[in-house]
Parts: sequence; structure tokens; C-alpha cells
Amino acid sequence: MFILNNSDSVPLYKQLYNQIREHILSGKLPADTRLPSVRDMAIELSASRNTVDGAYQELYAEGYLYSKPRSGYFVSALDQDVAPQTLSGKPSKNDYLPGPPSNFAYDFHPARLHPESFPTELWRKCFVESLRRNSQQLVQYGDPQGDWGLRCSIQSYLERSRGVLCDPDQIIICAGLQQSLDIVANILKESHSVVAVEDPGYHLPRFVFQNHSYTIVPVPVEPDGIDLNHLKASNSTIAYVTPSHQLPLGYVMPVANRLALIEWAASGGKYIIEDDYDSELRYHGKPIPSLQGLRPTGNIIYSGTFSKILSPALRLSYMVLPYSLLATYRQRYQTYFPSVSLLEQRTMAHFMEQGHWERHIRRMRMIYRKKHDILLQSIETHFGKRAVVIGHGAGLHVVLMLPDTSLSEVEIIGRAQQKGIRLFPFSDFHVTGQPETTTLMLGFGGMNSIKIEGGISILSQIC
Repeated sequence: MFILNNSDSVPLYKQLYNQIREHILSGKLPADTRLPSVRDMAIELSASRNTVDGAYQELYAEGYLYSKPRSGYFVSALDQDVAPQTLSGKPSKNDYLPGPPSNFAYDFHPARLHPESFPTELWRKCFVESLRRNSQQLVQYGDPQGDWGLRCSIQSYLERSRGVLCDPDQIIICAGLQQSLDIVANILKESHSVVAVEDPGYHLPRFVFQNHSYTIVPVPVEPDGIDLNHLKASNSTIAYVTPSHQLPLGYVMPVANRLALIEWAASGGKYIIEDDYDSELRYHGKPIPSLQGLRPTGNIIYSGTFSKILSPALRLSYMVLPYSLLATYRQRYQTYFPSVSLLEQRTMAHFMEQGHWERHIRRMRMIYRKKHDILLQSIETHFGKRAVVIGHGAGLHVVLMLPDTSLSEVEIIGRAQQKGIRLFPFSDFHVTGQPETTTLMLGFGGMNSIKIEGGISILSQIC
């Protein structure tokens, strides 16, 4: 009736337990059925008595069996309508797991980083040093707002390189932009309900605020940033913007528009969320200073991350709250535990204190600038006048407009996939409508120069 497999990694007693349990739950072993004795079952299976006794004892402990003195074990009566699922009907654990990632020879996803960019050895040294220094702190919870040393390092870096003027007290360490926006949505929702987002623009803020029951108002993006006239005409009281390198078009908001946006926020207690996600990667001239630095005391929530330069896997980001929101934040989150590992925070602080962070930025800027220039050169060589590039000069992607092609974005993406090319749909950034011209988004961070040139060559033949 039961079969044990000695080559199976599952222990023998567990194999027997599983099979008997399966028979009970499926009704093959009705209630009050007497099981063979431990001795008889062991002989039948050519197994040890310990194997059989272990399976019986576990089934008895879980209520599948009951015993009678000097009579042995019997099947318990179960209500089949509420009995747990049988093992054969239970989904395999693999059913819950995603399939293996698609293997693309040319991956133009805009969020890919250089495969060998992570400073493994330096990070390991900082990690070990942090572990040595902070072993006593690892048995307790840290500050829910984030490690003070890391906040001080971030404050110094932001003031020096991004023109952000704040105190460490205003900085909150988060596990990525998603959590930052979740916090902002929570602390503002009592007095705000409408959020303006760039169109086209990053999809994540839309979904986060929608999940908090906010109304989303898409505002068109012009070459000088979000359309201020459209914004002022809306009933929005929160505006999410990427002023230093608009995602996805790469536009830079000029200072006159920045000041006008700040004045919009100052009138009526409105708020600006400034996402400065890849501001360090500017390849010509100095990085554009932050919006927050123009009005440090204004209603501006500044958000930054280590994901685009260092590693998205670390889940390390930060935001700067204006003092007008700190009291509300602390009231809402004073009993929360930290969302980022203290050891990772201390490692990052040590990484910054040693000067590794800014050296890493300079190194990555050189690497990505070369890739950026090769991409532009490849587009010029293979597409010529058939393509118009916008958003170049910064970040990890460019936008390619194809005014003369008869193919749609969906058709190009499908054909590219057949050739081993991965493209991220530019249409995903649009809240309403679609671009009039077929438009592609080309990330270059995750490929070497040869792959970039080869992928563009194939793509030009498809388009």
C-alpha cells in the first residue's frame, strides 16, 4: 500500500507520514480504520521500526490517528468538508515562484547597472568593520528615522554635491522610493487628496498614491518641465516632479520655472515632492542643483536613493522632510521599527565616511559616460536621420523617436524580442494617451560597448 524510496532526499519516516496522511485526507483510509502494527508495517516496507513509529507518532500528535490500549492505531474521524487539502491537490512550491528570467542578449532596460559596478571588496571591508564596531547595537532596535551617523553623512553629501540645505534631523532613511512615497502619502492624506504627476512620468508614484485613495491628475511635460499653467489650473495640492532629469524625457527644469513651482507650493499650503533619482549621472557640465536648495524652508520633500549608482538590491534611500511635516511624521511613526537593517546603514555610513561613495560616483560617471557616447554614436551610424534622440547627456537611458517608421511600439518590441533584444515600453510612462511618434526607451547601463553597438545595429534593421 505504501512505498518508500531510499534515494529520495525526504526522510523515510516523512515519506510514510505523507502517504498515510494523503490516504486519510482523500478518504482512502476511512475513519476508524485500524493501521497495521508498527512491527507488521516495518516488515511490509522492509524498513526499521523507528521509521514506522516516527510516522505514526507524528500522525497521532497531529490528530490524524487515535490509539486504543493493546489494539494499535486507528484513523480519526475528520469532517471532509473542512479537512485540509490533500498533498496531491496542494500546489507545488514551484507554483508560487516566478519562472526563470528571460535571457536577452541585448538588454536595453533603463534600470540596469553595469554588471561589475558594485564595489564588492570595499563594501565587504566596510561591512566587516561595521560588524566589529557595532556588535553590541545588533541586539537592539535602531532609530526608526534611521541611523544618526548615516543621516549626518547624507546631509554633508547633499549640501556639498546637490545644494540641499537641511539638518540631519530632517532626513529619514527608507527602503527605496516606494516606502518614501508611502510615508508621504500617509502623513499628508488628512489634508490633501489630489496629486499632480508628470505625463509622461514615472509610474510608481501614481500607484502608491492611488493605493492611498488619492486622485491622480496627469500634467503634461514640456521641454522646460511640468506644465505650470496646467498645474495651476488643476485642483492638485501635491506635485511629484523630477526637475533635474525628467523621467523619462530627460528635460531639465530651468530656474525660472523652479521658482514659479516653489511659489505655487507656497500659496495655500501645497507640497512638492522632488525626486532626484539619478542626478549624479550628468555627463556634460556640473550636476544640476536641487530644487530644495532654492527654498530650504519651503514645502519641498526631497527624495534620493543609492539604487541608481550603487545597488538597487540594498534597498537604501532617503528623503528630507520640511520641518512643517516632521511633527506629523514622528507622531505617526514613533512606534514603528526601522525598515532598513542597522548593519547595512552603518556599512553605508562607513562607506561614505571613508570617501568611497564619492569616488564610486566619479568612477561610475566615467563608465556610463563612455557607454552613453557609444550609444549615441551607434544610433547615428545605424539610424542616421531616421531617428531623433532626446534626453541625452545624463542618466542611464535615452529616448529614441522614430518619425518615419510604420511600425508601432508593440510591433517593434515583439520583433526585437525575437532577436534577443529587450525593450522597456515607453508607453508605460504615459498616464493618458500615447506619443504621436513611435518612441523607444534605450537603457545602456547593463551592457558593454560591443553589446550596445550590436543591439542598435539589429534594432535599426527591425525599425
